Amino acid sequence: MDTKQSNRQLAIAIYTVNRHAKTAPDNKHLYTLKKMALDKLLNLGSAEKIGLHFVDNPKFSKQHSTLLIRCDDFLFHSIPEKEDFDTLPHLGQQDQTSRNPQERMSLKSARELLSNFVGPLPCKVLKKKQSIPKKNMHNVQMNHQFRSSYLDGK
Repeated sequence: MDTKQSNRQLAIAIYTVNRHAKTAPDNKHLYTLKKMALDKLLNLGSAEKIGLHFVDNPKFSKQHSTLLIRCDDFLFHSIPEKEDFDTLPHLGQQDQTSRNPQERMSLKSARELLSNFVGPLPCKVLKKKQSIPKKNMHNVQMNHQFRSSYLDGK
């Protein structure tokens, strides 16, 4: 497989992982895989940093920016580094009309391809967080009577 074709396959794999990460309940592993793959592509010169965008829905109403990266025909957002704010232009709001090409790849194939490309993930990402047992509402006993002034006519 030539370099152009392999870069396209990697871009499609990142696109697939990113699409699934947006709806996955435990998406940390997928976003880490995406970031590591984009960082490696940037280091190899197969991807380029375009500029910075404002985030559409900022957390806690605090405006912040994301890094726009081009890989083949695909555009991805990632977390910017400190020097990116000094060296890259700020492009303002995201262009809602710009879309990535619609490509299909199974999540299993995409994860496998990216894992082979970036190598092993850090151990702390692979560990599952322990779930907190939920209280069973059926075992809760009501020890008091509910009184309503509305029902008492007061």
